[in-house]
Amino acid sequence: MVLSLIWGSSFILIKKGLLGLTPLQLGALRILISALFIFLFGFHTLKEVKKKHWKWLIISGFLGTFFPSFLFAFAETEIDSSVASILNSLVPLNTILLGFAVFKIASTKRQIMGVIAGFIGTAILIGAGAQLNPHQNYFYAGLVVISSIMYAANVNIIKRYLQDVKAIAIAAGNFASIIVPAFIVLFFTNFFTAETYAHPDFMMSLVYIIILSAFGTALAKVMFNKLVQISTTVFASSVTYLMTIVAVGWGLLDGESFGYIQGLATILILVGVFLANKKH
Repeated sequence: MVLSLIWGSSFILIKKGLLGLTPLQLGALRILISALFIFLFGFHTLKEVKKKHWKWLIISGFLGTFFPSFLFAFAETEIDSSVASILNSLVPLNTILLGFAVFKIASTKRQIMGVIAGFIGTAILIGAGAQLNPHQNYFYAGLVVISSIMYAANVNIIKRYLQDVKAIAIAAGNFASIIVPAFIVLFFTNFFTAETYAHPDFMMSLVYIIILSAFGTALAKVMFNKLVQISTTVFASSVTYLMTIVAVGWGLLDGESFGYIQGLATILILVGVFLANKKH
């Protein structure tokens, strides 16, 4: 529930952050600021990480944080924050498909039924959203779909290869792997120029990204890593369903469109969560 509240609020923070920053600047800053928060509390855990884990920590860092940070920023230049969160609900479906096809992680029939129900609800939400917002470029929605596949792969990697690594150490290892590439990206975006700082929305955008980094990336990453370790991959990735409701709520408050059909689809998503997580 806490993760749903935190990550559900991330989409509107990205939207607000883009008012004074470019997508590349936003993505790079999100990684760098998050790394600072993570290193404050978890840098000392890196010495406990075994050599065999580093390959998977690096892959996890790029799939679970680096690329999605930029893809979501670019996506929200064209589509509503609520639509981005809805598309992110594909993560549990992709988690089961990748877990079965690539990582050989078994899922029950009930879990599969639940994810399919959630996927249908998501599809209805997308279709209704497209009708309400015909001016939006839905090709950019593909960037969120790509991110959902990366997130799903990351969940399976953590569950299969990083099960015995501390949650904070996983996060610290992830950011240690991507902090240099992120700084290189930021350097070539002209961020360190007077023109960037002169933008009237720059300071507020920076505040939004600091909040996003501290809670939506740093704190949430550690919590999510722990959640994956103590539960199933499907249960952990199902947080994307509940965060959709939070994100849509923020979108409504910000003037984004949301119809009654989308409300019914949200109920279907909740039914999917129940089925996917029901033990008996």
